[in-house]
Amino acid sequence: MKKLFLSTVLALSTLTAVGAAGASEDPKAKGLSIAEEWDRRDQGFGDSVAELKMILENRHGETSKRAMWIKTLEVPNSDDGDKSLVFFEKPRDVEGTALLSYAHILDPDDQWLYLPALKRVKRISSTNKSGPFVGSEFAFEDISAQELKKYDYKYLRDEPCGDQECFVLEQTPLYENSGYTRQEVWYDKAEYRQQKINYYDRKGDLLKTLEFTKFHQYLDKYWRAHELKMVNHQTGKKTTLVYDNFEFKKGLDDGDFRKNTLKRLR
Repeated sequence: MKKLFLSTVLALSTLTAVGAAGASEDPKAKGLSIAEEWDRRDQGFGDSVAELKMILENRHGETSKRAMWIKTLEVPNSDDGDKSLVFFEKPRDVEGTALLSYAHILDPDDQWLYLPALKRVKRISSTNKSGPFVGSEFAFEDISAQELKKYDYKYLRDEPCGDQECFVLEQTPLYENSGYTRQEVWYDKAEYRQQKINYYDRKGDLLKTLEFTKFHQYLDKYWRAHELKMVNHQTGKKTTLVYDNFEFKKGLDDGDFRKNTLKRLR
């Protein structure tokens, strides 16, 4: 999720990016140009924390809720990914569960899950990235940071997305063991925010759709969606993530994202 800079530099670079996207006739070059602008607009946020609610809904419409918090640390090196930490506060059966993720580009992400019932930290296998994250419709690879260089890009078309106009891109994972053969991603033309993603499974069938809504802008630069809704078309199940109380530049560092601290989190 990306946002603009307030300087003339931004205006010039934005015009350059839009011009490049509009001028290129090569679908791959145009797709990459759009994704690069999405990535560029979110650079420099440093770190963030937020409260989070997860609402699980089965195919009969029955729901259950979980309360969490999430911390994110930006890694400025473009050859590596960001770090994130998710901690479950409620209900009691998942209280204390924590997921630590180090995103990488083409190498498998490093992910560790702490399960308080077992009192041990479990490393998530690189072959299990498509598995569900604590029973939700989000896979482990969905929770990890979505880095620019993880995908091959191809521009497909322009089309309306809600009350906006969007670029539609096809994104193909370049890393191994993804549960997806491809994604279709809608980027709004005004701010280059991801508005919707269609995920296609290993058979090429539509598996899930993720929609981003209720965007807020922070620090006059960074856009964050406060509601993410994932719908599994093959099971009828849904998971909604509701963010609140975003804060940026809290002074987090690598010491806040170490696996040996997972057991002591509160």
